[in-house]
Amino acid sequence: MKIIGISGSPRRGNTEWMVKDLLARMAESGVETELILLRKKKIKTCCGCLSCEEGGVNRKGVCRLQDDMQELYPKLLAADGWVIGTPAYFEMLSGLLKNFMDRTCPIWPKLSGKPVVGMAVAEEGIGKAISNIRTYADLCQMQWMGSVIGLATKPGEIAKNEKVKQRLKRLAMKLVRGVQS
Repeated sequence: MKIIGISGSPRRGNTEWMVKDLLARMAESGVETELILLRKKKIKTCCGCLSCEEGGVNRKGVCRLQDDMQELYPKLLAADGWVIGTPAYFEMLSGLLKNFMDRTCPIWPKLSGKPVVGMAVAEEGIGKAISNIRTYADLCQMQWMGSVIGLATKPGEIAKNEKVKQRLKRLAMKLVRGVQS
């Protein structure tokens, strides 16, 4: 059983900490985990050529753009579940995460049924960030397992929030159960 954690933050901070914390809690339960830091990946912007959609739901899962998504597609498909984290910018998800989501177009029909959780961090308000992740999960027909949000103004601040830690613990166990069923 393997869970992929995807951090859509352009810096090492609260979002990354939350994703790592959730993955660590799952690893304690014997789940294999892997963290993908989108800030460390070279992912080109979708050019809208639609070549990835050839074949409809039976598409090949190939994008003509050659970048780090080519190494991520097999990992994303092999994972039994996903953790998606983002900082909230203008009360929406980060550009890094949105670009990543756009680039999953070649494989999205194959994501159906995978359990997924979302998390978002902001200074003042989460706005639509979790809703954006949930919309993506729904479009991919993934199984939404829940979310955790937190407010923080400085990197590392969220790690001191006991309520967030408790919510992460509960969400980790819920995702483990979802992947096992």
